[in-house]
Amino acid sequence: MKLVQSAAEAVAAVKSGQRVFIHGSAATPVALVNALLDRAEEISDVELVAISTFGQLNWDRPEVLKSFFLNALFVSANVRRWVDGARGDYVPVFLSEIPTLFREGFLPLDVALLQVAPPDSHGYCSLGTSIDAALTAAKVAKTVIVQINPRMPRTHGEGHIHVSDIAYAFEASAELPEVSYGEQHDAVSREIGQRVAALIEDGSTLQMGIGTIPDAVLRALGDHRGLGVHTEMFSDGLIPLVENGVITNEHKKVGPGKIITTFVAGTRRVYDFVHDNPVVAFRDVAWVNDTSVIRKNPKVVAINSALEIDLTGQVCADSIGTLQYSGIGGQMDFMRGASLSPGGKPIIALPSKTSKGVSRIAPVLNNGAGVVTTRGHVQWVVTEHGAVNLYGRGLQERAQLLISVAAPEHREALQRAYQARFVHGRS
Repeated sequence: MKLVQSAAEAVAAVKSGQRVFIHGSAATPVALVNALLDRAEEISDVELVAISTFGQLNWDRPEVLKSFFLNALFVSANVRRWVDGARGDYVPVFLSEIPTLFREGFLPLDVALLQVAPPDSHGYCSLGTSIDAALTAAKVAKTVIVQINPRMPRTHGEGHIHVSDIAYAFEASAELPEVSYGEQHDAVSREIGQRVAALIEDGSTLQMGIGTIPDAVLRALGDHRGLGVHTEMFSDGLIPLVENGVITNEHKKVGPGKIITTFVAGTRRVYDFVHDNPVVAFRDVAWVNDTSVIRKNPKVVAINSALEIDLTGQVCADSIGTLQYSGIGGQMDFMRGASLSPGGKPIIALPSKTSKGVSRIAPVLNNGAGVVTTRGHVQWVVTEHGAVNLYGRGLQERAQLLISVAAPEHREALQRAYQARFVHGRS
């Protein structure tokens, strides 16, 4: 490992025509990325590959868009316009399969930009808050460049790389990006949280997606007992349940006694919680999100959200029409894993309407919208107006069930759409 004095010196090794992986979420190496983007006038045809990025990335400049192309495996807010522009693209892929893209040469990596904790006495640096596919990227990339940040927590599990595998490093202390889902709670999310919590039995194993609603569910679980966690990510809302003895992980078959995860995102509270905490095991996302692993746990409850759902049960969670808003992520990994788990419950939880009053339960999906969870995989759907189980139901029956949990002011229009499709359309 060559220790240099600045981010600019560290990324000087990146050459034109290379593919560069960017460590994601709270571990996004903002200093390294911005230093690389500042080289736009001297290098060209560089492809950046990222799952999810946090922080202020200075990409919105003509010279950057001329020299760099962003290939996103999940779309985050700070690069959404880049991905949906002429110099960006999105790869639809299950989160569990992203390491395969790197490992088997579908997306061979020349460089990996990472943010790590300082090396321990044995020379190993922790990947900290985000192991996900970064572990594989670190192993297969020809050149590994890191920011060593003492503010990065050292996490337990398998997310460690040795200094001998790092080509260039620079040291800089920086606060990790933070997001607080708890501050976004409103009456609707609290009601949805209560309804989802009522479906969760004691002894269940939880997977939570990202956002306000999964966090609201966690806040409603205070009276539960013996819960476990096997999830791709978690945030601050999990911590009180651990501290109050609600989450014990005692009934899990995979990693009993451990919280299994692949990344965390939240405030400094959750970063401090995972630091040197042997109860939390960070593992490669290819294993954490493997359906054959997930299903071994009892009563897996997968809690995910959506942008819209049509009357047949097709779930769009990654796009608004043709606008790529986020990504497939791990939703289908866990929806399927939960459905195969003994006593498991895959749940899609969403507000019945948007902030502008548009129904999220629609006769058909918006033109160009992507289907993340198919109508063959969807089971429980929860809004603030109720919870319905579509499993084993025909198209007409599930349409009526979905109408029953739609916003009251939209039910008449949905009923007319039902009549046009299933009554008059078949006469």
